[in-house]
Amino acid sequence: QVQLVESGGGLVQVGGSLRLSCAASGRTFSNNAMGWFRQAPGKEREFVAAISWSGGRTYYADSVKGRFTISRDNANNTVYLQMNSLKFEDTAVYYCAAAPFGSAANSARYYLHSTYDSWGQGTQVTVSS
Repeated sequence: QVQLVESGGGLVQVGGSLRLSCAASGRTFSNNAMGWFRQAPGKEREFVAAISWSGGRTYYADSVKGRFTISRDNANNTVYLQMNSLKFEDTAVYYCAAAPFGSAANSARYYLHSTYDSWGQGTQVTVSS
């Protein structure tokens, strides 16, 4: 498995921006597809964004498309989530996740919790007025 540590969460006003980071260690980072999920109080964990091992392919939930950008730096074993134009409904705990090599065998797999075998502890994002 991969050890993942998220950072960058916090309190931000509606319309503001945050950048989340996820530092990875353990299994070779560049072999892993990476994803971001989030969970709001009383709701199930949901897919936010994902990126292929090379960074060449990215995937987004419809609710964040055009506002969030996922990227990765394989040299520094880090994946990022740039969040712009934040809305109240973006308030949640955000989790970074890693998928072992071969697990994300097709596009649909990137959206599934079961594709990922390593999870971070989460970072809180709160959007307020």
